[in-house]
Amino acid sequence: MSEAEFVVASELGLHARPAGEFAALASKFASEISIARAGSDDWVSGRSVLSLLSLAASQGTKLQLRAEGDDAAAAIKALGALLTRPHAG
Repeated sequence: MSEAEFVVASELGLHARPAGEFAALASKFASEISIARAGSDDWVSGRSVLSLLSLAASQGTKLQLRAEGDDAAAAIKALGALLTRPHAG
């Protein structure tokens, strides 16, 4: 298992387009991908756009990302890069 915390960099936050990109990228990994607001125990699937939108993650929101599986480290790296991209969408 691999886990890391990231801060949403996009001024638009994790809105529909970047949530769709995130879910599509998460689906390319064999690992189970979960995401939550930092400090929360309410984890949601990283493969579900609606679940991602339910996080209401605006710019500056800290998110915990967790991946469980053989490619967990690669998944965390790629998905973290997406979250910290300044103009995601």
